[in-house]
Amino acid sequence: MLRVDLNQQGVLLMLKHLVFFKFKETTGPADIERLAEGLGKLPEKIELIREFVFGRDIIHSDRSYDFALVSMFDDLEAMRAYQVHPDHQRVVAHVKEICSSVIAVDFEC
Repeated sequence: MLRVDLNQQGVLLMLKHLVFFKFKETTGPADIERLAEGLGKLPEKIELIREFVFGRDIIHSDRSYDFALVSMFDDLEAMRAYQVHPDHQRVVAHVKEICSSVIAVDFEC
């Protein structure tokens, strides 16, 4: 059964997934490069990803996180499949090693 959700203007809704990373004090440039390389490979390995951008914070304010990821999926089911995908799980394992805090927000748009 195909389910299509439209907003009030009749536009197809998608799921946006935002993740913010705070690095540990011991995290070095090589760790961050490995994170970027791992993330950069995900769109070619996981077809469910519709949009995928990430990068380091450039403001460095007291409230800033160090790194962010913004991705888009067709729906919640696609995002959940992405989250358990083995290639994504390898990146998650590295994130757990180098980050002191990770927060995420998911919403339809």
